[in-house]
Amino acid sequence: MMNEKEKNRKGKFLSLILRHQPETIDLSLDAEGWAVVNELLTQLAAHHHPLTRNELEELVLTNDKQRYSFSADGEKIRANQGHSLKTVELGLEPVEPPAILYHGSASRFMDLILVEGLKAQSRQHVHLSKDIETATKVGARHGRPVIFVVDAQQMWTDAYLFYCSANKVWLTEKVPAKYLKIV
Repeated sequence: MMNEKEKNRKGKFLSLILRHQPETIDLSLDAEGWAVVNELLTQLAAHHHPLTRNELEELVLTNDKQRYSFSADGEKIRANQGHSLKTVELGLEPVEPPAILYHGSASRFMDLILVEGLKAQSRQHVHLSKDIETATKVGARHGRPVIFVVDAQQMWTDAYLFYCSANKVWLTEKVPAKYLKIV
């Protein structure tokens, strides 16, 4: 069993590999972002980041954000969302969102967001939460948090698409400013 410091370090590197830079360890992801577990473990070891199958399972099961999933047969792994890789399509189907969703950001971005709305930036989607607590944690990662209420029901009515990832993060391409209010 890994200690928290080791789990955090290995988890961050796994996130880098499965969401942003698989080429760092010469890993290939398929079109839906899946990596073959045995190939991942081999490449991690070859690039001086060894991880056992048990450690990988521990990282997946104990990740507080439930960032990763194994395929049904346990032979593949992927990040549930948050990819900056434009070649990854998670295969999520559009689904009607709750009437209200939340987004947490650093307060220093508040004025810009109120003008330009929420953009995916380097990622494929804007990430939204169904509760204020989660949005607050997200916003606090980069400074004093500000929480936006997203009128998801009106966006859906206006033909914006929403997706819900395996770990219950709500995703959409963008949120125009007219659908936002500050909590």
